[in-house]
Amino acid sequence: MTGIVSSAVHAQEAVVVSDNPEALFTSPDPKLNANKQVVYRIILELLEAGQWDKAGQYIADDYIQHNPNAQSGLKPVVYYFTQVLKVKPKPIPAKISMKVANVVAEGDLVVVTYARTEKDPKDPSKTYSTTWFDMWRIKDGKAAEHWDPALLNEAPDLR
Repeated sequence: MTGIVSSAVHAQEAVVVSDNPEALFTSPDPKLNANKQVVYRIILELLEAGQWDKAGQYIADDYIQHNPNAQSGLKPVVYYFTQVLKVKPKPIPAKISMKVANVVAEGDLVVVTYARTEKDPKDPSKTYSTTWFDMWRIKDGKAAEHWDPALLNEAPDLR
């Protein structure tokens, strides 16, 4: 079979980060723009600034969580970040610092992909580029459901 590359070869392109991530959180479609803005506020105010006292503004009480480390519901998610991960609030930055590569919105879903650099498990002196993602379903102006590729007991990467 031609065209197959051995898994031992690390010939990949690095994930490219947007030089203007804020622009990715906008859309000419008013509904998609509103949904993207909810996700932007979640990233900026909750994930980056740790202002989990504001979570009720952006996350529904009956929030469905598909990350295996946090239970569903607004209160359990806030508990996970504030009590389990011990996230402390910081001032809200002017712009997000996460390494956003893409933002896609369709219907009630918003997907954000991030560039990640990880250590090579076969050679910890080397790194490789990969992608993380978060996907939210927005309902009535709040996140109603969330997906990501987290594994059990893997803390979210808030880089």
